[in-house]
Amino acid sequence: MKINDKNELFAIIQDLQEELIEVIAENKRLTESNVDLQDEVDSLWAMMDEITKSDIENFSHLLDEIKADVITRALMVSKKKVDC
Repeated sequence: MKINDKNELFAIIQDLQEELIEVIAENKRLTESNVDLQDEVDSLWAMMDEITKSDIENFSHLLDEIKADVITRALMVSKKKVDC
């Protein structure tokens, strides 16, 4: 690209400056958006941790009930005949 005069060079520089200002504004907007999205991600991970903790507590309670039921059934079944 050959530039013939100073006015043409000035116009090109001015266009580049305008594009640079637009790119900087877009970058700032995207950075702010990224911060907001990161806050949302952190919040979602915190919620997932709470749900996981709650699920573990709920399922361990169920497993304890099943274990007690199995033990009770095992004790109720006897292979030996007992005189009453």
